[in-house]
Amino acid sequence: MQEALLQFIWQYSLYRPGQLCTTTGAPVQVVHPGTINRDSGPDFGLAKVLIDDVLLVGNVEIHVRTSDWLKHGHDTDQAYAKTILHVVFEHDLAQLPGNIPVLALAEFIPNEVIARYSNLIKTTANIPCAQLINDVPEIIKSSWLNRMLVERWEEKLTNWEIDLLQAKGDWQTLFYWRLAANFGFKVNSSPFLLLAQSLPLKILLKQTSLFSIEALLLGQAGFLKGNFQDEYPKSLQQEYQYLQTKYTLKAIDPSIWKLLRMRPANFPTIRLSQFAALIHQSPQLFNAFTQETISESIPELNNIKASAYWDTHFLFEQKQTKKNPKKLGSDSANNILINTIAPLRFLYAHQHRLPDAAEKALRILDKIPAEDNNIIRLWKDLDWKPQNAAASQALLQLFNSYCANKKCLQCSVGLHIIKSRPHK
Repeated sequence: MQEALLQFIWQYSLYRPGQLCTTTGAPVQVVHPGTINRDSGPDFGLAKVLIDDVLLVGNVEIHVRTSDWLKHGHDTDQAYAKTILHVVFEHDLAQLPGNIPVLALAEFIPNEVIARYSNLIKTTANIPCAQLINDVPEIIKSSWLNRMLVERWEEKLTNWEIDLLQAKGDWQTLFYWRLAANFGFKVNSSPFLLLAQSLPLKILLKQTSLFSIEALLLGQAGFLKGNFQDEYPKSLQQEYQYLQTKYTLKAIDPSIWKLLRMRPANFPTIRLSQFAALIHQSPQLFNAFTQETISESIPELNNIKASAYWDTHFLFEQKQTKKNPKKLGSDSANNILINTIAPLRFLYAHQHRLPDAAEKALRILDKIPAEDNNIIRLWKDLDWKPQNAAASQALLQLFNSYCANKKCLQCSVGLHIIKSRPHK
């Protein structure tokens, strides 16, 4: 027995309530289990318990064994002075200091509750509840997914709030940083972010030509060092050297960029050229990202492509025989909406206390197709198929934060499975 499971059983009354009694034989009726406490101090506060027909209101402490009370030093801790009941699995101590009543739950817990929890924890399946998930009502799964999406964004936005402080409260700069990081698509997210932080947005927006913007981005990324034979990189290098001096810029270390085991279409050179095209073609994005019409720019994002030189190159001076324009594509455009524009609008609305705008930010994902990756395919194999990006983002959060860590006790789906058989 784990203490976390015992807390869970107490919190959700997963025991036979009509037979409860203390270790001294006094009948116990739980009026309210109390509110769980995640901080220091007793496990539950404001509990209401009838013991021998006397109503007690106060704290409840949960332990696997009665002796844990002394092992944890609660007998000398004033925070536990108002404990009205000590709930344990195994009673191994004659009497608690202060004559606190003890309720040993072991004999009152249905075997199937512990068995189902054990099966979830011991399974080697990627999704612990894989064999039982189809028994969970759709309303429970859908409501939990709604919570998962908000939780995913809340975790992401905690870090973004720190970035906003670093950006001195400038939302345009924050959007520029996060958009740049998004163009790195996980593998090169950090280098892209460092690049953006080294190159102020206002400098890019001053440039009237795509060529100058591309020179600034590729130069700051460290890709314009060395001796080139092709005219295009030579010209970019000359332009960057001029702009670098003009704006007193220092390029980042090019060694931080990753190309190993990466599809050539995702090489940072290609992504940087596409990013330059986006900035050149859509400078209004940096003023309009909080507006509802931002989601209508999906076709515009789809048509963003790298400059003509990259039609036959993935890297400088390595020409390909086949000509292939490097468009951003619908998947990448949707990725930007999912991982940058929608959550940033949510953060903006949250910070400015605009609940309707926050709800509309969440709803952007309803119009975007569900993502397709290894994790989503695991859910599809269980016939839990996301209908849109909101659902796929929620399923990613559920898997990464709960299933992978076997936090079944904190999951509504796991809760239903564990308590699904009625106890007598």
